[in-house]
Amino acid sequence: MPTVEEIASKLDTDGFAIIENYLSADDVAAKRADLARVLAKNPTGRNDFEGFSTQRIYALFAKTRTFDAQATDPLINGVLEHVLGPGFQLSAPVGIAIGPGEKAQPIHRDDGVYPVARPHRELVVNTMWALDDFTEENGATVVIPGSHLWIDERPNEETETFRAVMPAGSVMLFVGSIYHGGGANNTDRSRLGVILEFCAGWVRPQENHILGVPKQIVADLDPRLQELLGYSVLGLLGNVDGRNPKKYIDDQRPVRDGVLEL
Repeated sequence: MPTVEEIASKLDTDGFAIIENYLSADDVAAKRADLARVLAKNPTGRNDFEGFSTQRIYALFAKTRTFDAQATDPLINGVLEHVLGPGFQLSAPVGIAIGPGEKAQPIHRDDGVYPVARPHRELVVNTMWALDDFTEENGATVVIPGSHLWIDERPNEETETFRAVMPAGSVMLFVGSIYHGGGANNTDRSRLGVILEFCAGWVRPQENHILGVPKQIVADLDPRLQELLGYSVLGLLGNVDGRNPKKYIDDQRPVRDGVLEL
Protein backbone atom coordinates (compact mmCIF):
# COMPACT_ATOMS: atom_id res chain seq x y z
CA MET A 1 0.00 0.00 0.00
CA PRO A 2 1.44 3.41 -0.91
CA THR A 3 2.11 5.97 1.79
CA VAL A 4 0.67 9.46 2.10
CA GLU A 5 4.00 10.89 0.99
CA GLU A 6 4.21 8.64 -2.09
CA ILE A 7 0.68 9.53 -3.23
CA ALA A 8 1.25 13.23 -2.58
CA SER A 9 4.46 13.06 -4.62
CA LYS A 10 2.54 11.57 -7.58
CA LEU A 11 -0.03 14.34 -7.30
CA ASP A 12 2.79 16.90 -7.32
CA THR A 13 4.44 15.50 -10.44
CA ASP A 14 1.60 13.98 -12.50
CA GLY A 15 -1.53 15.53 -11.00
CA PHE A 16 -3.12 12.11 -10.35
CA ALA A 17 -2.43 8.77 -8.68
CA ILE A 18 -4.22 5.40 -8.87
CA ILE A 19 -4.46 2.82 -6.08
CA GLU A 20 -5.73 -0.43 -7.57
CA ASN A 21 -8.07 -2.81 -5.71
CA TYR A 22 -8.37 -0.58 -2.64
CA LEU A 23 -11.87 -1.92 -1.92
CA SER A 24 -12.75 -5.59 -1.52
CA ALA A 25 -15.02 -7.34 -4.03
CA ASP A 26 -17.71 -7.72 -1.34
CA ASP A 27 -17.56 -4.01 -0.52
CA VAL A 28 -17.85 -3.10 -4.20
CA ALA A 29 -20.87 -5.38 -4.60
CA ALA A 30 -22.59 -3.87 -1.55
CA LYS A 31 -21.97 -0.34 -2.80
CA ARG A 32 -23.25 -1.17 -6.28
CA ALA A 33 -26.42 -2.70 -4.86
CA ASP A 34 -27.24 0.28 -2.67
CA LEU A 35 -26.50 2.84 -5.38
CA ALA A 36 -28.70 0.87 -7.78
CA ARG A 37 -31.56 1.56 -5.34
CA VAL A 38 -30.87 5.30 -5.57
CA LEU A 39 -30.26 5.32 -9.33
CA ALA A 40 -33.62 3.66 -9.95
CA LYS A 41 -35.22 7.02 -9.04
CA ASN A 42 -32.64 9.30 -10.66
CA PRO A 43 -33.07 11.21 -13.94
CA THR A 44 -30.33 11.56 -16.54
CA GLY A 45 -28.33 14.75 -17.06
CA ARG A 46 -29.66 18.11 -18.21
CA ASN A 47 -26.75 19.21 -20.44
CA ASP A 48 -23.58 18.06 -22.22
CA PHE A 49 -21.50 18.47 -19.07
CA GLU A 50 -23.73 16.29 -16.88
CA GLY A 51 -24.34 13.96 -19.82
CA PHE A 52 -27.76 13.36 -21.34
CA SER A 53 -27.25 9.59 -20.91
CA THR A 54 -25.58 9.86 -17.51
CA GLN A 55 -27.20 9.66 -14.08
CA ARG A 56 -25.72 11.70 -11.23
CA ILE A 57 -26.47 11.20 -7.55
CA TYR A 58 -26.18 14.56 -5.80
CA ALA A 59 -26.55 15.01 -2.01
CA LEU A 60 -24.89 11.61 -1.79
CA PHE A 61 -24.65 11.47 1.99
CA ALA A 62 -28.38 12.13 2.33
CA LYS A 63 -29.14 9.04 0.26
CA THR A 64 -26.64 6.31 1.13
CA ARG A 65 -24.28 5.29 3.92
CA THR A 66 -22.08 3.20 1.63
CA PHE A 67 -19.35 5.83 1.24
CA ASP A 68 -19.08 7.13 4.80
CA ALA A 69 -15.92 5.11 5.40
CA GLN A 70 -14.30 6.31 2.18
CA ALA A 71 -14.93 9.97 3.07
CA THR A 72 -13.09 9.50 6.36
CA ASP A 73 -10.48 6.96 5.17
CA PRO A 74 -7.22 7.64 7.09
CA LEU A 75 -4.90 7.26 4.09
CA ILE A 76 -7.07 9.43 1.85
CA ASN A 77 -7.54 12.03 4.58
CA GLY A 78 -3.79 12.08 5.16
CA VAL A 79 -3.20 12.92 1.49
CA LEU A 80 -5.94 15.56 1.57
CA GLU A 81 -4.43 17.33 4.56
CA HIS A 82 -0.97 17.18 2.95
CA VAL A 83 -2.28 18.82 -0.24
CA LEU A 84 -5.15 21.05 0.94
CA GLY A 85 -4.06 21.84 4.48
CA PRO A 86 -6.15 21.59 7.65
CA GLY A 87 -9.92 22.04 7.71
CA PHE A 88 -10.61 20.64 4.23
CA GLN A 89 -14.23 19.78 3.48
CA LEU A 90 -16.32 17.70 1.15
CA SER A 91 -17.19 19.81 -1.87
CA ALA A 92 -19.11 17.76 -4.45
CA PRO A 93 -19.69 14.09 -3.60
CA VAL A 94 -21.47 12.58 -6.61
CA GLY A 95 -22.35 9.11 -7.85
CA ILE A 96 -21.92 8.92 -11.62
CA ALA A 97 -23.38 6.22 -13.87
CA ILE A 98 -22.22 6.90 -17.45
CA GLY A 99 -24.85 5.30 -19.63
CA PRO A 100 -24.46 3.40 -22.92
CA GLY A 101 -23.79 5.67 -25.86
CA GLU A 102 -22.75 8.64 -23.72
CA LYS A 103 -20.38 11.10 -25.39
CA ALA A 104 -17.09 12.14 -23.83
CA GLN A 105 -17.42 14.94 -21.30
CA PRO A 106 -15.77 18.25 -22.15
CA ILE A 107 -12.23 18.48 -20.79
CA HIS A 108 -12.16 20.83 -17.81
CA ARG A 109 -10.54 21.75 -14.50
CA ASP A 110 -12.60 21.30 -11.34
CA ASP A 111 -11.02 24.29 -9.62
CA GLY A 112 -12.18 26.49 -12.49
CA VAL A 113 -15.20 27.43 -10.38
CA TYR A 114 -12.89 29.56 -8.22
CA PRO A 115 -11.64 32.87 -9.71
CA VAL A 116 -8.11 32.50 -8.32
CA ALA A 117 -5.12 33.46 -10.46
CA ARG A 118 -2.63 30.74 -11.35
CA PRO A 119 -0.28 29.49 -10.11
CA HIS A 120 -1.91 28.83 -6.75
CA ARG A 121 -1.93 26.20 -4.05
CA GLU A 122 -4.27 23.32 -4.85
CA LEU A 123 -7.85 24.14 -3.89
CA VAL A 124 -9.46 20.82 -4.81
CA VAL A 125 -8.61 17.12 -4.65
CA ASN A 126 -10.91 14.47 -6.12
CA THR A 127 -11.16 10.80 -5.30
CA MET A 128 -12.81 8.69 -8.02
CA TRP A 129 -13.95 5.27 -6.74
CA ALA A 130 -14.46 2.65 -9.46
CA LEU A 131 -17.45 0.37 -8.85
CA ASP A 132 -17.11 -1.16 -12.31
CA ASP A 133 -13.96 -1.97 -14.22
CA PHE A 134 -13.00 1.32 -15.88
CA THR A 135 -12.01 0.61 -19.48
CA GLU A 136 -11.27 2.66 -22.57
CA GLU A 137 -14.56 1.42 -24.03
CA ASN A 138 -16.91 2.23 -21.13
CA GLY A 139 -15.82 5.74 -20.17
CA ALA A 140 -12.64 5.57 -18.10
CA THR A 141 -11.71 9.09 -17.01
CA VAL A 142 -9.49 11.03 -19.42
CA VAL A 143 -6.69 13.03 -17.80
CA ILE A 144 -3.88 15.18 -19.18
CA PRO A 145 -0.81 14.32 -17.09
CA GLY A 146 1.10 17.35 -15.86
CA SER A 147 -1.57 19.84 -16.92
CA HIS A 148 -2.00 20.91 -13.29
CA LEU A 149 1.29 22.77 -13.76
CA TRP A 150 0.02 24.77 -16.74
CA ILE A 151 -0.70 28.46 -16.26
CA ASP A 152 -1.93 29.78 -19.61
CA GLU A 153 -1.67 26.64 -21.77
CA ARG A 154 -4.89 24.99 -22.97
CA PRO A 155 -5.44 21.45 -24.31
CA ASN A 156 -5.95 20.95 -28.04
CA GLU A 157 -6.48 18.03 -30.42
CA GLU A 158 -2.78 17.13 -30.30
CA THR A 159 -2.49 17.12 -26.51
CA GLU A 160 -1.46 13.73 -25.12
CA THR A 161 -4.04 12.18 -22.79
CA PHE A 162 -4.13 9.25 -20.37
CA ARG A 163 -7.09 6.94 -19.78
CA ALA A 164 -7.56 5.97 -16.13
CA VAL A 165 -8.16 2.28 -16.81
CA MET A 166 -8.49 0.44 -13.49
CA PRO A 167 -10.31 -2.55 -12.01
CA ALA A 168 -13.43 -2.20 -9.87
CA GLY A 169 -12.47 -1.37 -6.29
CA SER A 170 -9.71 1.01 -7.31
CA VAL A 171 -9.50 4.69 -6.50
CA MET A 172 -7.92 7.52 -8.46
CA LEU A 173 -6.93 10.72 -6.71
CA PHE A 174 -6.47 13.82 -8.85
CA VAL A 175 -6.02 17.49 -8.14
CA GLY A 176 -8.57 20.08 -9.17
CA SER A 177 -6.16 21.93 -11.45
CA ILE A 178 -5.60 18.96 -13.80
CA TYR A 179 -7.51 18.88 -17.08
CA HIS A 180 -9.76 15.83 -17.23
CA GLY A 181 -13.19 14.57 -18.28
CA GLY A 182 -15.37 11.50 -18.28
CA GLY A 183 -14.77 9.27 -21.30
CA ALA A 184 -17.29 8.15 -23.89
CA ASN A 185 -19.18 4.93 -23.14
CA ASN A 186 -19.22 2.83 -26.31
CA THR A 187 -20.60 -0.29 -24.61
CA ASP A 188 -24.13 -1.50 -23.89
CA ARG A 189 -23.76 -1.19 -20.09
CA SER A 190 -23.44 1.78 -17.74
CA ARG A 191 -20.17 2.51 -15.93
CA LEU A 192 -20.57 3.33 -12.25
CA GLY A 193 -18.19 5.38 -10.15
CA VAL A 194 -18.36 7.77 -7.22
CA ILE A 195 -16.44 11.02 -6.93
CA LEU A 196 -15.79 12.41 -3.49
CA GLU A 197 -14.50 15.88 -4.22
CA PHE A 198 -12.82 17.80 -1.40
CA CYS A 199 -11.86 21.47 -1.18
CA ALA A 200 -9.63 23.58 1.04
CA GLY A 201 -11.34 24.75 4.21
CA TRP A 202 -11.27 28.42 3.25
CA VAL A 203 -13.15 28.14 -0.07
CA ARG A 204 -16.86 27.52 -0.62
CA PRO A 205 -17.86 23.88 -1.33
CA GLN A 206 -19.79 23.32 -4.55
CA GLU A 207 -22.67 21.66 -2.72
CA ASN A 208 -24.48 23.10 0.30
CA HIS A 209 -24.44 20.07 2.58
CA ILE A 210 -26.05 21.91 5.49
CA LEU A 211 -29.29 21.98 3.47
CA GLY A 212 -28.62 18.93 1.31
CA VAL A 213 -28.19 16.44 4.17
CA PRO A 214 -31.02 16.69 6.74
CA LYS A 215 -29.92 17.33 10.33
CA GLN A 216 -31.64 14.16 11.55
CA ILE A 217 -29.28 12.21 9.28
CA VAL A 218 -26.23 14.28 10.23
CA ALA A 219 -26.91 13.66 13.93
CA ASP A 220 -26.20 9.94 13.50
CA LEU A 221 -23.06 10.30 11.37
CA ASP A 222 -19.48 9.76 12.47
CA PRO A 223 -18.19 13.03 14.00
CA ARG A 224 -15.42 13.21 11.40
CA LEU A 225 -17.95 12.98 8.56
CA GLN A 226 -20.01 15.71 10.24
CA GLU A 227 -16.94 17.95 10.09
CA LEU A 228 -16.36 17.16 6.43
CA LEU A 229 -19.96 18.11 5.67
CA GLY A 230 -19.39 21.60 7.09
CA TYR A 231 -20.06 21.16 10.80
CA SER A 232 -16.68 22.56 11.77
CA VAL A 233 -14.77 25.82 11.98
CA LEU A 234 -11.43 26.93 10.59
CA GLY A 235 -10.49 29.88 12.73
CA LEU A 236 -13.64 32.00 12.43
CA LEU A 237 -14.74 30.47 9.14
CA GLY A 238 -17.94 28.48 9.39
CA ASN A 239 -19.08 29.65 12.81
CA VAL A 240 -22.76 29.94 13.74
CA ASP A 241 -23.56 32.74 16.17
CA GLY A 242 -19.92 32.64 17.21
CA ARG A 243 -19.97 28.92 17.97
CA ASN A 244 -18.97 25.66 16.31
CA PRO A 245 -21.90 24.53 14.12
CA LYS A 246 -21.69 21.03 15.64
CA LYS A 247 -23.38 22.51 18.70
CA TYR A 248 -26.49 23.14 16.61
CA ILE A 249 -27.02 19.69 15.10
CA ASP A 250 -29.52 18.84 17.86
CA ASP A 251 -30.65 22.43 18.42
CA GLN A 252 -34.34 22.50 19.39
CA ARG A 253 -34.59 26.13 20.51
CA PRO A 254 -37.92 27.70 19.50
CA VAL A 255 -38.42 30.62 17.16
CA ARG A 256 -41.12 33.12 18.09
CA ASP A 257 -42.20 36.09 16.00
CA GLY A 258 -39.33 35.42 13.63
CA VAL A 259 -36.69 35.60 16.40
CA LEU A 260 -34.62 32.72 17.84
CA GLU A 261 -35.14 32.44 21.58
CA LEU A 262 -31.85 32.37 23.48
